[in-house]
Amino acid sequence: MDAPPDWWKNFFSGLVVDFWRSALPEQVTRAETDYLQSELGLTPGSRVLDVPCGHGRLAIELAARGCRMTGIDISAELLDAAREDARARGVSVTWREADMRELPWENEFDAAFSAGSSFGFFGDDAEDSRFLRAVARCLAPGGRFALDASKVAESILPAFTERHDFERGGLRFEAENRYDVLRGRIENRYTITRGAESETKLASHRVYTVSQLLAMITKAGLETTAIHGSTGAEPYRLGSRQLFVLCRKRA
Repeated sequence: MDAPPDWWKNFFSGLVVDFWRSALPEQVTRAETDYLQSELGLTPGSRVLDVPCGHGRLAIELAARGCRMTGIDISAELLDAAREDARARGVSVTWREADMRELPWENEFDAAFSAGSSFGFFGDDAEDSRFLRAVARCLAPGGRFALDASKVAESILPAFTERHDFERGGLRFEAENRYDVLRGRIENRYTITRGAESETKLASHRVYTVSQLLAMITKAGLETTAIHGSTGAEPYRLGSRQLFVLCRKRA
């Protein structure tokens, strides 16, 4: 069930979009936003990049708190959902459809973040590193970056299961998972159903160790300042379900 190398180009469409819009309760979004606001030192007027932004749940919440938000994603359907939700909330966000490795700015943003465990999508390590360099280039000197890397080996492998399923908002989500020990990747087959509708999608995710990830961050021109195991800023340890890496662009 190996996914193609560019699986992410067409994955985020159809029922996947509806699923992600209903997958996380509002209190999770508020907790993550509180964490980002505190750890990135965000204040009204801060220029902030959300990449990839998905359907914009964090960008919209931060915009409501006064940040000048820009959201980047490759999925036109996710961005349409983001625009709809931003209008309903009455906030302004700059949305842009683009590859997260090809960010056009230089020294533009006070802060950036990448949420949703999106790091590791690409087919080889060089392309993941290219994303980190692109983010570093976008930040002003001293700018801060928060990376949700919750699929590192120390988090995901201790609790790895070959199958799991759950329901949210009338959608049923079923996952078949396989860990490829030779490639250091998790291969997934996801089936999402709603009534008579059903879609099956393949995905793949590179599983780095924490030390590998931190080395990549350093090479990209970023300095790691902290690693946390939750949005409560708990110290990260083996088996923590989340990993948030906080970085600063070197002057």
